[in-house]
Amino acid sequence: MVKAAAIEPGFVLGVLGGGQLGAMFAMAARRIGYRVAVWDPDPDAPAHGIATHSFPAPFTDHHTLTRFADLVSVVTYEWENVPAELCRVLEQRKPVRPSSAVLSVIQDRLEQKKFLSFNGFPVPSFAGFTAPDQLSATVQQVGYPALCKTATSGYDGKGQWRIDRESAVREVKRALTESACPGMRWIVESFVPFERELSILVVRGADGQSCAYPMTENEHEEGILRTTTVPAPGSSAVAERAATLASQVVDRLEGVGVFCLELFQLPNGELLINEIAPRPHNSGHYTLDACSVSQFEQQVRAMCGMPLGEVRLLSPAVMVNLIGDDATVVMNGAGCRTLLDVPGAVLHLYGKRDIRPRRKMGHVTFLGETLGVALDRAKRFREGLASSLSRPV
Repeated sequence: MVKAAAIEPGFVLGVLGGGQLGAMFAMAARRIGYRVAVWDPDPDAPAHGIATHSFPAPFTDHHTLTRFADLVSVVTYEWENVPAELCRVLEQRKPVRPSSAVLSVIQDRLEQKKFLSFNGFPVPSFAGFTAPDQLSATVQQVGYPALCKTATSGYDGKGQWRIDRESAVREVKRALTESACPGMRWIVESFVPFERELSILVVRGADGQSCAYPMTENEHEEGILRTTTVPAPGSSAVAERAATLASQVVDRLEGVGVFCLELFQLPNGELLINEIAPRPHNSGHYTLDACSVSQFEQQVRAMCGMPLGEVRLLSPAVMVNLIGDDATVVMNGAGCRTLLDVPGAVLHLYGKRDIRPRRKMGHVTFLGETLGVALDRAKRFREGLASSLSRPV
């Protein structure tokens, strides 16, 4: 890998992927004086409209690779499903942060769990398999209830199946057989009877220094993050353990950038690692409005070898995702005016052209003088949203 000194404002930062995470990265970078090159195959990706240089081409396009590598000083990626091989090739020309080696471990759920288990970090029981016919034996090894997941490419609950009984094994096997491709792998994990879902962001610089944001509590619906509450209610000892665990994992990875650990807290207080994300995370969007330095600016600072910023929480906050038709309520005139009239409400829309079910269209952060105030504002908003869409909260 090509090593680089600190990269100062004025240089071009490259990002692979141009969705909302790439767009928020680009906004943070441009605000502090960097130029940004976005490479995303989708010409309508939101980040293209914010970038100073846009590359709407397939990730397999060698001409684009050469132009992109010639232009940028350092590269990062929006999410973990970009091709690791592309990052390896770029790494021969420019620094990639986090590295392609880190990406290769994290983007494969099975390899990620092996890495965590081998290094003594707490994870649910798991086992991998390579053919649908091996599903039954793998579930027997892990035990019921279990979750079967694709080893790669799944996100927001996609590519996952819960298995509670033997008859479900047959149903899942049929689904795997219908969707299987050459070289495909899966992982079976024991289902965790968690008390709550938590996450924590840790930032690690090129010099090995790191810092952790406050721990958050998350609520999911159908595998998609719905709300994030910060600071997470409960024991400070749990938050301290989460921060220590996150720092240890990222140190062991030798990662540079922003990382998120998704955690399960068991009834006895024990923490298990669900997944690692090697980039800013949906549960960290509150940092845009409630912290002195956002997760996206930290991503810029870390990849450029600049000093990391404060991770201080300026206000308790609750972040609510706008998913699918939620956006239609917020984007009409009356709905938008009503929302913006709420004290402490900060609206972020991602500029996506098409509204689709299960698609993240934006989010709202509710700030409050106390956590109770922020929770109440978010609760009233969600109740109004549910009423408008005729669905339960």
